[in-house]
Amino acid sequence: MQRLIARLNIDPYLLLLVSTVALASVLPARGVFADIAGGVVDAGIALLFFLHGAKLSREAILDGARAWKLHLSVASLTFVLFPLIGLAISSIPGLGPELAMGLMFLTLLPSTVQSSIAFTAIAGGNVAAAVCSASFSNLAGIFLTPLLTALLITGKQGGFSTDPVVAISLQLLLPFLFGQALRPWIGSFVTRHKKVLGYVDRGSILLVVYTAFGAAVLEGLWSEVTPSELGLIAGLSLAMLALVLMAAVLMGRVLGFSREDRIVLVFCGSKKSLATGVPLASVLFASSQVGAIVLPLMFFHQIQLMVCAVLARRFAKAG
Repeated sequence: MQRLIARLNIDPYLLLLVSTVALASVLPARGVFADIAGGVVDAGIALLFFLHGAKLSREAILDGARAWKLHLSVASLTFVLFPLIGLAISSIPGLGPELAMGLMFLTLLPSTVQSSIAFTAIAGGNVAAAVCSASFSNLAGIFLTPLLTALLITGKQGGFSTDPVVAISLQLLLPFLFGQALRPWIGSFVTRHKKVLGYVDRGSILLVVYTAFGAAVLEGLWSEVTPSELGLIAGLSLAMLALVLMAAVLMGRVLGFSREDRIVLVFCGSKKSLATGVPLASVLFASSQVGAIVLPLMFFHQIQLMVCAVLARRFAKAG
């Protein structure tokens, strides 16, 4: 089974996510247990961003700031081109309103960190720049994603509101800053135990997915989402990724980036973060909506890993 998963480029964590969705579909959290699970999720999200703050080196931020042209290029793909594509495809007929919101929300998220760096390294790109660019993207996403969500999604339903920004600041930004403040004392511990702490990272996401899908199932999610909608989400995700990848390659050539920096632009500019997106969705949307809204993100997450794994090997062979 492990060999088959590796051969198909399937992320084992995706299997855990699918299993969590299945569990939530059969045994959703109800009553008092739902209240307890919600409290645990809130604590887990705060811990997640606290650890992100503790892991991010200030020296890496300062060193990477020199490549501002590359970082701005990645940001333009992540927070400008992606949302423009999202506006175009979220109105395509055949999707329910919450799935359409999910596709739009997907395009507003920051880049991934771990997989962007890993694929850049495999392809022979500028790893230091990838670390900085992906980290900057996630920092910017704490502010830009809720703002863009308010402007392009929730603002259409009831007027623009700063409430999502306030919620993000209290639940995500404060723990992140607290982790940064404590980094001189706990940074080495976090670095030494990053594998163990990674389980906390991923476990928090699984908890959010379980509670979100459980709430959505109780609201009738699976009676509303059709197989044709799931197929349409997969097809749109693949098309969206292809457009951004082509734009990244073209932008890298036009701006005259080195081969190493073009690789960074391709892998950091084309991804969307599941680790950041799921907690953000749980804060920005009603609990009954979150399950449907993160469904497109789960599809895109696996598609981007499979496609980028192939691209990374091709970059490496081309030298």
